[in-house]
Amino acid sequence: MGMQEIKRKFVVPGDKITEGNVRPSMNVIKVGNSIIATRIGIAEAGREGIKVIPLSGVYIPRVNDIVIGKITDHSSLSWEVDINSCFSGHLPAQDVFGRDFSPARDDMGRQLAIGDLITARIIVFDRTRDPMLTIQDKDLGKIPRGEFLKISATRVPRLIGKRGSMIQTIEQATQTRVLIGQNGIVVVTGRNPEGIKLAVRAIRMVEEEAHTSNLTQRVKILLNVPDTPQQIEGASVTQTEKLGKVDEIQSTIEEVEEEIEEELQKGEKL
Repeated sequence: MGMQEIKRKFVVPGDKITEGNVRPSMNVIKVGNSIIATRIGIAEAGREGIKVIPLSGVYIPRVNDIVIGKITDHSSLSWEVDINSCFSGHLPAQDVFGRDFSPARDDMGRQLAIGDLITARIIVFDRTRDPMLTIQDKDLGKIPRGEFLKISATRVPRLIGKRGSMIQTIEQATQTRVLIGQNGIVVVTGRNPEGIKLAVRAIRMVEEEAHTSNLTQRVKILLNVPDTPQQIEGASVTQTEKLGKVDEIQSTIEEVEEEIEEELQKGEKL
């Protein structure tokens, strides 16, 4: 099978995607001369090798991912953070207070309380222990306010759009700022409650209809945005850059995903 034929090929764990001198990338393994899928999804050939884009499943942390999490607890030395995964994040107290942190002197609850939202970067994770986080980089830290919602982590690339086009369109039309974590957590902030509500509606539309064609046009209709080419400069450019290679993933699975989901539902009924 040629590299071009791999595009948009539906696979399940154990399926042989291809064979030969090709490099395994994401959600695949190499067995002998064959590349085998380890997740349900769409197999693709890219510059980095053969990968499978998962259609569903929990968020698996990766080093340098930018995530949004909620403080759920703290020990004497770190905060525990819900990052929408089967793993909990840990934010060391020294990351916030500095090296001279003293559990006896410094009140962790005054800095970050249970329920607070933070934007953080994963700095250590090897699957043998929970990931360690930092909030020391630019644009990271406590999120003071905002409308909190969860989407599937697999929908994040579609919500961002190519070069940040989708999310910038939503932000400009609703006069909001949308923070997106690669873990599928989204926080919408703005001065106008109606603008926030409209942005949330648009985000939900992207999540629910990510597999369909002409989604960008339907989002623009919802937002009452003229469908004309324009140079968009928005607040999320820095954040989009921070999300790294996430927008390189094919963000439109279109009708193939819809067919796959239907087939999966049929299989569950058998």
